[in-house]
Amino acid sequence: MNLPIPQTFHFCPRCGAAATAIGKDPFQCSACQYTYHFGPTVAVGGIVTDAQGRVLLLRRARDPGKGKWGLPGGFVDSGETGEMALIREIKEEVRLNVESFQYLTSYTNSYEYRGLIIPVVDLFYTCQIVDLAALEAEPSEVQSTSFCDLGPEHLENMAFESNRLALQTFLESRA
Repeated sequence: MNLPIPQTFHFCPRCGAAATAIGKDPFQCSACQYTYHFGPTVAVGGIVTDAQGRVLLLRRARDPGKGKWGLPGGFVDSGETGEMALIREIKEEVRLNVESFQYLTSYTNSYEYRGLIIPVVDLFYTCQIVDLAALEAEPSEVQSTSFCDLGPEHLENMAFESNRLALQTFLESRA
């Protein structure tokens, strides 16, 4: 069974008292008055193009969305900015060095992980890469890579709705 994060707080993380209202957002402890807001996690996605204007898509090697298309990217770690995470994630997933980038848009997303539904805000950037010849998929995360002229066969087979929406925004910005 998949549960939203607020459903998982049965005890106060500060004092350990039993929750009196499981599932409320924010969580409020009746014993110590501690309040916890269930804000979203932040993730990034990079839109990388080649000289012909085709977009780099990745076939995901693991769930959620295993075998579906995605963009290079991932979660922002504690202490990182979105831009730092973008550079790190693209390097980790496809071995490319980001030369420059520009913020494009953001969309909300839900990430199902081990029975929990995690709310996410995805930040999307267009990216310029130092050397596309260095492209190499990290096999634990990426089944394959492809530069694509985006069409319905790609957009309708994205692992995340937020990625599809960002790509549509990208296509509209180029029209």
